[in-house]
Amino acid sequence: MTTADSWNFTSSAKAYRATGGWGDRPRYAPTDFVALLWRERWLMIAVFVVLFVAGVGFAFTLKTTYTAYSSVLVRLGDEYVYQPRAGDAGRGAVLDSDAVSAAETEILASSQLKERVIRRVGLNVLYPKIKGDNPEQALAKGVQVFEKSFEIGTAPDVPTIKLSFEHADSGIAARALNALMDEYLIYRRQVLIDSRAPALKTQRETSQAKLEVTNSAYQNFLSLNDIGDFESERTALSQLVVQLEQQRYTLESQLRDRQARLAALNTQLASVPQESALYRDMNLKSNESRDDLNRRRAELLSRYTPDSTPVRELDRQIAQLERSLSAMPTPGDATRRMGPNPVFQTLQTERIQVTAEVAALRQQLAATVEQIRQVTDRQLRLVQLEPQFQKFNDERSMLQGNVKDFSSREQESLAQAAIAASGGDNIRIVSRATPPVQGASSKKLVAAATLLLAGFLALGAGLLTMFLRGGLVTPASAARTLGLPVLATAGVKG
Repeated sequence: MTTADSWNFTSSAKAYRATGGWGDRPRYAPTDFVALLWRERWLMIAVFVVLFVAGVGFAFTLKTTYTAYSSVLVRLGDEYVYQPRAGDAGRGAVLDSDAVSAAETEILASSQLKERVIRRVGLNVLYPKIKGDNPEQALAKGVQVFEKSFEIGTAPDVPTIKLSFEHADSGIAARALNALMDEYLIYRRQVLIDSRAPALKTQRETSQAKLEVTNSAYQNFLSLNDIGDFESERTALSQLVVQLEQQRYTLESQLRDRQARLAALNTQLASVPQESALYRDMNLKSNESRDDLNRRRAELLSRYTPDSTPVRELDRQIAQLERSLSAMPTPGDATRRMGPNPVFQTLQTERIQVTAEVAALRQQLAATVEQIRQVTDRQLRLVQLEPQFQKFNDERSMLQGNVKDFSSREQESLAQAAIAASGGDNIRIVSRATPPVQGASSKKLVAAATLLLAGFLALGAGLLTMFLRGGLVTPASAARTLGLPVLATAGVKG
């Protein structure tokens, strides 16, 4: 009669309801929960035992795993210095240390690197239980398992990358991680360095082929227009025009000088007699005879008149003698010989020479003017051809620069690849993986977690059953539910 679970009352819809009636749901106090849970103790114990035994059994199936560790030092290398494939824009730009570490981390996390490691170590060695319909499918599954066991650790502003790999065999864990490091050093060179040389070679060959075509068109252009060297010919024509202009001015000055001399010679020749006396003989008797006749006439005039016959006869003789004297070249000359005038001949000779010089200067001036015209026409022709020539010249210069630049960079890329292949790399392995001595097991952790989970679920099952089960368990609960005092309790008799 005194036990807590001896009171049991089932309410019904027709039961008495005091002061408004009492509901079907019992009313509990916090002290009632202990009695209620104690009533469900066997259920909670059963739930707890089943879950705990299952969890501990699963924990004992877990195997011990071994984790191998390694680390690499990442430094700035030539592959992270920007080298444009064309031009010089941005040449020499470098990444910061975090960006370099991020790039190397991305390479380490690549699936292709995991495939290389699995192929190198062997899928049957790493994961002998993995099977597939074909080798590629099995390899893909192995890569997935490898990635779950592989971890990469980095920190800001720290140039080292820490690596870890977990496996059930300590020796295989260290072997796989070391194989990954070796394959990583090879794979990163192919990603960062080796890919530039073929592209540069292709660009160099393309530019060289274009340069050959342009050179052929350029040579045809020069041959078609009779040009040896465009720039030299243009410079030579400019100098030649200056020389011809100076020569023309000199010829014009000389021509005017010769024409003035010719005009002066013509004027002088007009006033100079063509002949002159070479020599003469003096005739003094004619003058004495004339003087005698004049004296005789004077004597006759003293006796005769001027009209007398003797006087007139003397006048006739005197007149005849005067006519004879006047016919002589110079008065008193008996004989005179005439010949060419030397002055006239000299002037004539000089006029002939000056006339010839004038004719020669005119021909030279005409030839010079014609040469100036030809040179000017050639210059105008070169001016018309200059845009096309400049186009060819620019294309040749650009292509020659590209061929030289691509060739230089190709050689640099090959040299970098050779240096990287020989070990001159910016990646250094700080520590290689060694087989771990102590493994890690999750048995205790799983068992502890199973204990907590089983207890929680058992308690939850007890509480759920407690609230779902009907009846009044304790006298205090009955008094609160019915709103009536409980005067006595009696146990249930069997």
